[in-house]
Amino acid sequence: MATRTKTYLTKNRLAKKLASIGTLILDVDGVLTDDSLYIGPDGFELKRFHIGDGLSIVLAMRAGLEVFVVSNRLSDATTARMKDLRIKHVIQEKGDKARLLAEYCRDHNIEFDLSKAAFIGNDIMDLPLMHRVGVKIAVRDSYADLAAMVDYVTVNKGGHGAVREVLELYFRGKGLTPSDFLWK
Repeated sequence: MATRTKTYLTKNRLAKKLASIGTLILDVDGVLTDDSLYIGPDGFELKRFHIGDGLSIVLAMRAGLEVFVVSNRLSDATTARMKDLRIKHVIQEKGDKARLLAEYCRDHNIEFDLSKAAFIGNDIMDLPLMHRVGVKIAVRDSYADLAAMVDYVTVNKGGHGAVREVLELYFRGKGLTPSDFLWK
């Protein structure tokens, strides 16, 4: 029996789907970073974030997109970067990301429909949340089972502009120009 190849959305079709979302949920390690950690002998941790991803996130938030970050690792580097980007909703704790997000939203009186949200993930711990969102996206170097279930796999690897790639399609789908939000 021949195996069937997964068919992903084209960039144009993804842009149209992204036009209907109001919320973007992001994993950190492997999505906003290249999945590397630099740890010194005293435990000091450094992460490499893609500056273009960060700019695109800021512009998308200025355009009205709500952004949540959900990571299974507590990291001072992540806290500092999310503060720099002014991302209000940052969850860093171990556990089922779908459950953690639901608890966070309940505790902060936030309501949104996960079917109107997009999630960008990369690894096995992203599977439960990925099953619940309306637009499922994996970065190019993702865990195979995750990539097999998503709507779109980015051209860029995690930490190398994958989030910017998706947000450019979000802007295209909305008929917006990112540069219009530079100084707002």
